[in-house]
Amino acid sequence: MRILHTGDWHLGRTLEGRSRQREQEQFMDELVEIADSQNVDLILMAGDVYDSVNPPAAAEQLFYDAAARLTAGGRPLVVIAGNHDQPERVSSVSPLVRRQGITLVGLPTSDPVTVQVARTGEIAKIAALPYPSEARLGELLAGESGEAELRLAYSARVGRLMNLLGREFTPETVNLAMSHIYVLGGVESDSERPIQVGGAYTVDPSALYCGAQYTALGHLHRAQRVKGDGMIRYSGSPLAYSFSEAGQTKSVTLIDVAPGQEPAYEEIYLRCGRPLVNWKSSGGLEEVYRWLDEDRDPSAFIDLEIRLNEALSMNDIQRLRKAREGIVHIRPVYPQMEQELEQVSRSRMPVQELFRKFYQRQTGGAEPDDSLIELFLELTEEERRQPEEGEEN
Repeated sequence: MRILHTGDWHLGRTLEGRSRQREQEQFMDELVEIADSQNVDLILMAGDVYDSVNPPAAAEQLFYDAAARLTAGGRPLVVIAGNHDQPERVSSVSPLVRRQGITLVGLPTSDPVTVQVARTGEIAKIAALPYPSEARLGELLAGESGEAELRLAYSARVGRLMNLLGREFTPETVNLAMSHIYVLGGVESDSERPIQVGGAYTVDPSALYCGAQYTALGHLHRAQRVKGDGMIRYSGSPLAYSFSEAGQTKSVTLIDVAPGQEPAYEEIYLRCGRPLVNWKSSGGLEEVYRWLDEDRDPSAFIDLEIRLNEALSMNDIQRLRKAREGIVHIRPVYPQMEQELEQVSRSRMPVQELFRKFYQRQTGGAEPDDSLIELFLELTEEERRQPEEGEEN
């Protein structure tokens, strides 16, 4: 049978207040096109349908519409809840959609999902484990004495549940596993909100092995294979949701597998979505305006870092934002300020006072107004909130 693995749709997500709805609609169109053109028999959606437990109505409508289109020809769709999802919300419409071939699993259960594929006559057994939070597992783990012990206890609990879910695997069935979880060894980006405290709520890859031929994972937004027994993969998100994902090519995973056989997979790269790019200008405003005149990255969302010797004015900021609606962040970097910020950390001088002195020196004694000081504080706070690649929010 042919399986399409996707996840981390995050319907309803925005980028600093900018809607991604149209891009998500384009992804759904492309996903339906891929499923039809590639003769997909079964679709696995590995969690984070929505970006919040209370998604906007447009996001829910987009999900229901996509689910109906994906299963229109009788193709089964199996969906699990992720850490962003409200599990009861995901599974609440199960009685209405079950006959359509849509299986929605909100909370961890001991029962595997069984799907029959019409084209090949094969049966798939799916050990489907939605995001297994401590609360959703119904077991208090925090009593363990330390992080290492907590992680071992969590991995062991997940392992027992996966083995239970895989109890119906047979040599005559296509045996699959699916979960929304952070597996040790996976490469993160900062658009995945943490699902563990201090790294404790992670699992060893061995905990997921229950005899599955392929394990479909969600949570990490970079498509990747995880080392472990069997084939374990994250499909990644369909869109770049933070600037730490700039330059990543997004995809879904196509798997061909028969009972008792090793699976073969292929990444199907996506066309949809506005790119996220980082502009680093060492030539000041003049260089940035030249890039804009050259129509550089015309459809992208832009994180702009610009090195300046003079303070960036409100007029400069407004002009940049009017010149390109895709500019999301404007982060001025003052070489002199960088040195003085190091000093302020030692002297404990308030940052706004440091900026005031810097502005006076650059303008020959002019006093910055309150709105400019507030803007500078917002920009520096925004800079502090930007994690490095691989860190979580």
